[in-house]
Amino acid sequence: MSFSKVVLIVCFSVLTSACSLFGPEPEKPDIPENTLYLQSIDALKEKNYALAVEKLELLEARYPFGEFSQQAQLELIYAYYKNAEADAAIVSADRFIRLNPSNENVDYAYYMKGLAAFEHTSGWLEKYLPIDQNQRDPGAALESFDAFATLVGRYPNSQYALDANQRMLFLKNRLATHEVQVAQYYMDREAYVAAANRGRYVVEHYQQSLATPRALEIMYQAYTQLGLDDLAADSKLVLSTNFPDYSLKDYQANVDSLLSTVTFGLFGSTSTEPPLWTPATAPSPPVEFEVEGSATEAERSWLDKLSFGLFD
Repeated sequence: MSFSKVVLIVCFSVLTSACSLFGPEPEKPDIPENTLYLQSIDALKEKNYALAVEKLELLEARYPFGEFSQQAQLELIYAYYKNAEADAAIVSADRFIRLNPSNENVDYAYYMKGLAAFEHTSGWLEKYLPIDQNQRDPGAALESFDAFATLVGRYPNSQYALDANQRMLFLKNRLATHEVQVAQYYMDREAYVAAANRGRYVVEHYQQSLATPRALEIMYQAYTQLGLDDLAADSKLVLSTNFPDYSLKDYQANVDSLLSTVTFGLFGSTSTEPPLWTPATAPSPPVEFEVEGSATEAERSWLDKLSFGLFD
């Protein structure tokens, strides 16, 4: 027998004997469903949301069809949200809505989905820097608005409907302002058809928003430039009827210098107006709402509120 074969056999024997010395890896004991659920509730009460997420994910993995499966799904949405995992909260809310459309707490899932998406409408930079939030991608704001709109439309008597309405008003102003800013962008580039369409979209979908009069003004200006006098007159009439104090201005194209054109507006611009329009009165942000329970449930215990009345 060759020397290399002897060495290989000896190494194999040493390895197998070492494995037998340490023994097999101990199995993790199965935690009863009830115990695991109560542990997650305790973690939520202690505001240890990372631990709560861990326990609830384990509960879902081990007992997907257990007694507490639906409750665990709802509380996992909340735990994700409080643990600053907004995307995971949205995905979990969508899954609960899809799997439990007739559940009595599905309004809560819609509300938490809207709330998690609402957190995406402003980043941490906006809290410390003078950044116009209306210039951000409106995708998250639209998702939040749609979730709240579904909640209010399907469950008008829900305890979360009032707060959802307030947030919808805030989001409506933001979305409308974003559309007007885009319309202004088109006006500055003489794309009058696109500008008029954006203004009409605001009037049709975001009525009574702070940006509505400016949208009507852009429609009037764009239709005038296009030579559509009847449409321009209609826009002006609607504006003067609904907003009599609004000062309507005729459109004046900016004529920039050659230096401004070459540097894309960085230098030599003759315009003294800000590049984007914002309403004179900013919409008031909604007051934070305690999602664990409504004001009428103040006397209920934490365990009762977090388990939706299942315990305590």
